[in-house]
Amino acid sequence: MARIVVLGAGLMGSAFTTPLADNGHEIRLVGTHLDGDIIEELHESHVHPRLRVRLADAVQPYTYDRLDEALAGADLVVLGVNSLGVDWATYMLAPRLSPETPLLFLTKGLEGDGERLRILPHVLRDGFPPDVQPRLQLAAIGGPSIAGELAVRRHTCVVLTGSDPALLERLAGLLRTPYYHVWTNPDFVGVEVCVALKNVYALAVGIVGGLLEKEGQADNQAVMHNLSAALFAQGLWEIAYLVEWAGGQPASVYSLPAAGDLYVTSMGGRNGRMGRWLGLGLPYSDAKRRYMADETIEGAELALAIGPTVETLVQQGRLDPARIPLLRTMIQIVCNDAPVDIPWDEFFAGS
Repeated sequence: MARIVVLGAGLMGSAFTTPLADNGHEIRLVGTHLDGDIIEELHESHVHPRLRVRLADAVQPYTYDRLDEALAGADLVVLGVNSLGVDWATYMLAPRLSPETPLLFLTKGLEGDGERLRILPHVLRDGFPPDVQPRLQLAAIGGPSIAGELAVRRHTCVVLTGSDPALLERLAGLLRTPYYHVWTNPDFVGVEVCVALKNVYALAVGIVGGLLEKEGQADNQAVMHNLSAALFAQGLWEIAYLVEWAGGQPASVYSLPAAGDLYVTSMGGRNGRMGRWLGLGLPYSDAKRRYMADETIEGAELALAIGPTVETLVQQGRLDPARIPLLRTMIQIVCNDAPVDIPWDEFFAGS
């Protein structure tokens, strides 16, 4: 049995406690400063109000001001905040986390600083004291994992990635259950680039729902699966280029971290709902303000986080614009409220 701290009581952080509890671990679920209502409900009923499931008795809820208490004796810390919460998590963990305690990321995303793109584990690492940074034990989970399904023990397949194979095997042993299937993959950068980028391409696939609604279904009930498939394929094509550009391995693209995760993310959720509004013709800022003001749309947040840096890298000749036309289109849609104009003739350059 291990003592595991999960920081972030949202959907995925809380759902992740299910396989942990089934493996007999002691779990301390620490809410962020935005999770107060969730932690309060867990104290009262142990039912997560958004997942609508009862968490295991082994899950002990903590408010963020009790983080020191929760971290005492921890064997593993799991980061379950959204991509916007990484700076807050760094602020909270940097003075408290022992480098002997592994940190496992559920959080997905990339950050651009004008000159480079960084995976979020490296963003957090760089916020720690310089003498601690080389000793941090970082790992991440990637692959198709819908929180609601994991919370009720639906079969889920993921990869565990990091730069230390021995650490990955040790952590995988803590996580595997008969329904939570874990493979290890040392392609840390490749996996993290895949699972971050899939969000912006799922947002693109979601646009089809709005286009279909605006155009109306055909007399023969034909929908727009052809269009969805083309956007999906172009997304994988661009992810493959960007993974190679970042120094990752192509094999990660055509398995769970990109192909699998893009599929499941394209099936619905917040990216899909925002994509529908975009397909209906609403500017991004208008749709966000009017319909999804209090929700984090990870595909849009990624475009905002990396958009200026991507354009700088293109201007510097470090990124080939012919290889990322859909990404650049989505950046324009999100960052500059551009209308939806799919660049068909630029797809699959060099294929």
